[in-house]
Amino acid sequence: MRLSNVSHGHKFRHKLLLGLFRLIGRMEPPDVVKTSLYRPEFFGKPIGRLFHTLLRGPSEWSVGERELFAAFTSRMNACRF
Repeated sequence: MRLSNVSHGHKFRHKLLLGLFRLIGRMEPPDVVKTSLYRPEFFGKPIGRLFHTLLRGPSEWSVGERELFAAFTSRMNACRF
């Protein structure tokens, strides 16, 4: 079940951003993008901080290696991004 608000209840500027995504990407934005824009204070900003820490924080692996791991994991999970 998909909540109507998450699909259609965005603020005007986020609607423009999603429209641009559709136009350039020629596809519907992933639900995780819609959710992060719908409630950025609840989901978008906290998950963004976590991802930034994981991909850019201190590590024995380079940023490129971590990005490659993330891309590989996404591919293995049949994730579009």
